[in-house]
Amino acid sequence: MAWNEPGNNGRDPWGGGNRNDQGPPDLDEVVKKLQQGLNGLFGKSGGGSGGGSDSGDGPGFDFSGKVVGVFALIALIAYGALGLYKVDEQERAVVLRFGQFLETKTPGLRWNAPIIDEVNKVNVTRVRTHTSQGVMLTEDENIVDVTLAVQYVISSPQDFLLNVREPEVTLTHATDSAVRHVVGSAEMTAVISEGREALGVDVQQRLQDYLDNYVAGLRIVKVNLENSQPPSQVQPAFDDVIKAREDEQRLKNQAEAYSNGVIPESRGRAQRVLEEANAYREQVVAQAQGEADRFLKLLAEYRKAPEVTRQRLYIDAVQEVMQRSSKVMVDVDSGSNIMYLPLDRIAGQVAPSIANQNRASASSVQQSAGALTPGDLRGLTDQVIQEIRSRQTNDSQRGSIR
Repeated sequence: MAWNEPGNNGRDPWGGGNRNDQGPPDLDEVVKKLQQGLNGLFGKSGGGSGGGSDSGDGPGFDFSGKVVGVFALIALIAYGALGLYKVDEQERAVVLRFGQFLETKTPGLRWNAPIIDEVNKVNVTRVRTHTSQGVMLTEDENIVDVTLAVQYVISSPQDFLLNVREPEVTLTHATDSAVRHVVGSAEMTAVISEGREALGVDVQQRLQDYLDNYVAGLRIVKVNLENSQPPSQVQPAFDDVIKAREDEQRLKNQAEAYSNGVIPESRGRAQRVLEEANAYREQVVAQAQGEADRFLKLLAEYRKAPEVTRQRLYIDAVQEVMQRSSKVMVDVDSGSNIMYLPLDRIAGQVAPSIANQNRASASSVQQSAGALTPGDLRGLTDQVIQEIRSRQTNDSQRGSIR
């Protein structure tokens, strides 16, 4: 039946009980109904605003407990997401749990519980540089101003973070101690000029020993001695000293170069004299040996024919003597006198005519006169002998006519 028919006891569809009026429902009741409908949607059975029981059938679930579970799940997911982190290739991650060392993580995607674990990333490949400068005393009681640069890397992230409170400060103190110890054990000349490289090596070795004793987790790559010089007040005097040393070295180099040039040349000349002496010795020995062999052969021939051999030896001896002389002796058949021909003077008189034929100057004539070859002398001698014989023939013919 309709809600407004007789016998319905005035009940309206809003559940307001007996109502005699036909006006709109109360706003509080509408809100209450809406709340009940939402509770039924989420499975909760409940009453009105006064905490009454639900009019629905069957049991339900608590709305507030499910919401808390959802929020807890979201919070758990967010907590897990906050624990994710990435370690780069050049880094290492040192994990502390409640302030105590737990482990060292290698590169990759890692996870640690937030709040409980503390993650400290350390770059272990980057080369860091620390510069130190100071004025110190050398072994020979001179003052030098030294500036050096220390290049280092972190070798142990755990030691670097946990063993030393301030590793950089520790490195500074250790560097000052090492460089002062090394410089104090060396002379000023070695510190300023030729011993700088060795000084850097000694400082690096001593500094690494200090850091290893401290367990600082640092490894020294190189120590560069950038500058080492005396104080500015005495710098001009030291510049003069350095210049004098450079001049000394330059003169030594020049002397060594001269020595290297003279000594080999002298040795070469001495070796040449020795070789010439050896050659002369070999020549003399060979010549003597040849003369001895020749004498033995002549002796054998002399024993076979003494007169012929004696005459031949005489002719060879005279020929050997006379061929080195510019004078000629001519034996004339008609008389007992021997004609003497001074060929050197005759050549001096004939030389101008030869010079005219060759169209040479007067100076070249004198040179050609003294430079006649043996062939020229023989030809000249033959001409003179022919001329003498022709004159003798003419004289004999004239005597016979008379």
